[in-house]
Amino acid sequence: MAERGELEPGKPHPSAFHARQWIAEQSYENLCIAQEAYSSCAIEGNPLAEVCSETLRRLMNGEPVSDRYVLGLAWNLRHGGEDD
Repeated sequence: MAERGELEPGKPHPSAFHARQWIAEQSYENLCIAQEAYSSCAIEGNPLAEVCSETLRRLMNGEPVSDRYVLGLAWNLRHGGEDD
């Protein structure tokens, strides 16, 4: 049994479903553009782009993806270009 504020082992983060759903609602064209941009930056050795590129590829191919990677990808797709 998990402690208060912790997830049971193997149980996804509650927001992961919504993050995956939001990604799926994006147009195929925009996802391809993002995939191309991530891949281009990944070739240059950008670790964030490497992770996002592979995560997006897996999602687009219907392969399993960890909830933390889905959450990270959704965040980057929505806010990646904004300054902190």
